[in-house]
Parts: sequence; C-alpha cells; structure tokens
Amino acid sequence: MEKKNTPKGIVFLVTAAVVWGFAFVAQRLGADHVGAFTFNGARFLLGTYSLVPIILLFENDAHDEVRMKNTIKAGVAAGVLLCTASFLQQVGVGLTDSAGKSGFITGLYMILVPIIGIFIGKKTNIQSWIGAVLGVVGLGLICLDGGALTVTAGDAVLVLSAVVFALHIMVIDHFGDNIYSLRFSMTQFAVCTVLNWILALFTEDISFAAIASAAIPIAYCGFMSVGVAYTCQVLGQKYSEPTSASIILSTESVFAAIGGAIILHERMAPLAYLGCALIFAGIVLTQIRFKEKQA
Repeated sequence: MEKKNTPKGIVFLVTAAVVWGFAFVAQRLGADHVGAFTFNGARFLLGTYSLVPIILLFENDAHDEVRMKNTIKAGVAAGVLLCTASFLQQVGVGLTDSAGKSGFITGLYMILVPIIGIFIGKKTNIQSWIGAVLGVVGLGLICLDGGALTVTAGDAVLVLSAVVFALHIMVIDHFGDNIYSLRFSMTQFAVCTVLNWILALFTEDISFAAIASAAIPIAYCGFMSVGVAYTCQVLGQKYSEPTSASIILSTESVFAAIGGAIILHERMAPLAYLGCALIFAGIVLTQIRFKEKQA
C-alpha cells in the first residue's frame, strides 16, 4: 500500500529539519572553542548514548543474526565516511564563519548522490541533471565576492564534505533494508566517536576547559541532532510519502540560514541569497519523481 502524507508525519519531519538546520549554528559556535575532532568526538559520543533508549523502544526484537552482521558491517563502513564528512564539515563551518552558507553548500550532497550513482551503473533522470546545474550555478553565486568568483578554503572544504556525505548515503543505500536502522546508526556513531577521539589525541590540544566552554553547542548537536532529530526522521518517514519526506528534510539548509540570521546575525550579499535559492531548488528537483505516462 502506498504511503500517504499525514499531519503528524509532516510535524515530525519539519522538526527534524529545524533541529538539523540550527545545528549549523551550534557547530559554528563550537568551532570557536575546540578543534573539529574534539567537537565531533564529544557530540557523537552523546549521540551514541542518546540512541540507547530509542533502540530499546523501537528495535528491542533484533534477533536476526545475518541482519545484525550486515548492520555492523554497514555501520563500520558508514562510520568511517561519517567521521571524514563531519570533520570536513566542521572545519568548513569554522573557516566560512557562516552557518547559513555552510548549510546550503553541504546540502549539495543530495544533488551529488544521483550524479555519483552514474559511475556505479545507476540511471540518472533529467531532473537530476537540471538540479545539478542549478546547484553549480547557485554555488557560483554564493562564492561571488565583489563581482569576482572567489572560492575560499572554507567553500572548498564544504564541497568536499558534501561529496563524502553523498558517498555515505550511497553506502547506506547499498546495504538496503537488510539492516536494523537504529542499531546501524548507533554503530556508525560509535565508530565515528572512537575515530574522532583517536585523531584528536594526535592532532589537537584537548582541553576540558575548552570543551566546557563549548558544552551547549556539543550538547545540542549530540542530543538534539541525533536523539531528537533522528527519532523524528524515523517517525516522520513512517507516516509520510518518501518524496515528500526527502523534500521536507532538505529544508534543513533553509533553517540553517534562518538560524544564522537570528542567532548569529549573519548576512549575505543579495546574489548569495539567490544562489541559496537555486541550490535549494536543485535539491528539491532531484528528489521529485514524476510518474511516467502510460501508453
């Protein structure tokens, strides 16, 4: 039976998008106090533990050994990619010094997924190509500085993070439905936590005072982005049609810009806002599936 959108499904999905969007503000604030590995190590540690009660509530009957093995394999592979992508994103957010800009550039991963899929034999429809063009043009407008195209180090790092996030999505898609979703998430978060702390020990000066200074951003990204938003995503997709769910979740980039404007008083040039609009239009277009005409 085809799923239909319900009011509670939409509420859950919008909540997830809002929480994820405002997480860019928390990441921006956290970057002022601690290094990327330390920040991510702390927030994913909290995120891992926040899923425990959710798993006990929704996946307490996970007894299939084959499915569990696939869950662990998928979680480890995705955890390595998530560690890489989140590190690049956190560094990019700090370098660009803009939550809104970071949200829209990171959102390009939804456009990149179908494009990268070509290299592994997946078909890509015309709207994905149009969406990709809109994304590139939008990115160019965001990177305009005084009329000249200027790609900063932060912009480049965020684009790289979008590429890795796209690969992360494709790994999840590869393992399909033969995994326990929540246990998979907890596994990837745990792997991400361990890798971040190992790398932080060798590359960053870990200060408990600095971590305490970033406690609120870390707590928000750990408990809200993972515990609350992920639960809302799961429940929202349960009561919503897939295409609508994807489009609603993609509005996180819009809420990142709203959060940046309200909390951090960020402002962008008019052409940059036009670029954001084009990227968002491209993201939405890649998520739409038009019904084929029957002969």
